[in-house]
Amino acid sequence: MPSSVVAESRPQTSSFVKYPLVEIVPQLLRFCVVGGLNTFIDVLVFNVLIWNFATQDMSTLVFFNSIAYLIGAVNSFCCNKMWTFEHRSRVTREQVIRFLLVTVVGIVCNDVLLGLVTSVLNNFSIHGFLWTNFAKVSAIAGTFAISYVGMRFSVFTKNTQELERIPPSTHPHLFVIPRTLSVILPAYNEEEVIESTITKIMVALTKWMSNFEVIVVNDGSKDRTKEIVSRLSAYDQRVRLINHSVNKGYGAALVTGFESITKETAFFMDSDGQFDINDLARFFPLIEDYDAVLGYRINRQDAWMRKLNAWGWKQLVQFVFGVHVRDIDCAFKLYRSEFFHSHTLETRGAMINTEILYKLARAGYIYTEVGVQHLPRQGGQATGAKITVILRALQELFVYARKWRQEETDVLTTK
Repeated sequence: MPSSVVAESRPQTSSFVKYPLVEIVPQLLRFCVVGGLNTFIDVLVFNVLIWNFATQDMSTLVFFNSIAYLIGAVNSFCCNKMWTFEHRSRVTREQVIRFLLVTVVGIVCNDVLLGLVTSVLNNFSIHGFLWTNFAKVSAIAGTFAISYVGMRFSVFTKNTQELERIPPSTHPHLFVIPRTLSVILPAYNEEEVIESTITKIMVALTKWMSNFEVIVVNDGSKDRTKEIVSRLSAYDQRVRLINHSVNKGYGAALVTGFESITKETAFFMDSDGQFDINDLARFFPLIEDYDAVLGYRINRQDAWMRKLNAWGWKQLVQFVFGVHVRDIDCAFKLYRSEFFHSHTLETRGAMINTEILYKLARAGYIYTEVGVQHLPRQGGQATGAKITVILRALQELFVYARKWRQEETDVLTTK
């Protein structure tokens, strides 16, 4: 895909992001599982060394301990990167350096604790293979907290690349621009914010490119949403209004939008004003190398119950479909339009994002993920937590999980 401008540099970013409790708990549990595997590897290597080179010499034990810890650390990097912290971006030199620094600190702390515990045991004339391992396990337990904090806030931070802002009005030369773009805005009873949302999008896109369209799918709104968008469309023909006479659901609105796109790339976001269109600038260079760029909300501005529901849904989708992304239903995603031209979307409710990502992966497309701002809602009312929406999503999940699994079985059978 040709581009009009090539990226030149990246601004510096801060290093701290607030983590919600519903993310910390499962993250910490995964870290414990990886830690258990690391401990097994660490202790196994340590015992192989002292079994073959039996010694009670303190310096030799510390040397063996450092080797064992380092081997366990390699496993720690791979497992924590991909699973614990779900950090699927490419490994960078800076990330490896930070990991090595955390590992060195861990080795030093581990060795110091091993030496202290061994010295205490020696003072009580307690020696032997069993007590040497007791000292080793004590050292591992003591460095657990240091390792977790170092991994989370230094190595696998959420904002190594994800929080950087490139304001297009100030630095229009710092990012790649797609040649053409379709923007889909599903809208339901958004009269309080829809005009502001469309205006901000039009201002940003006009600065970035000349060939774009904004498709607003009014999903049977009962307020003035349709009238407001119709007025804006009459003023600027790049704003297209598609109207559902009755409310068909979030997924149906998105499908209508995707079926109507005419440009090379397709982006969708919610029309409720909780996203900043300027964050899209950081997606443009990535769509050159990936088939999709998926946003995920940093410091999500929703009630704790919605966050909890989202976490539960994420775990269920991962288990049933094997879809592993940070924020499945984040309404800030950029795709190459070819995918929607060649794939039929079947779901019409909250399952829509899961279906897209599932079929994207099944067809061999690749994607990457970028953190985006999530702003407090300025108006309107969220509908994602309604029991009817949840029940419809669960129904579609089980119906289409069975259907798509059967399709995969049929394909394998015919080969």
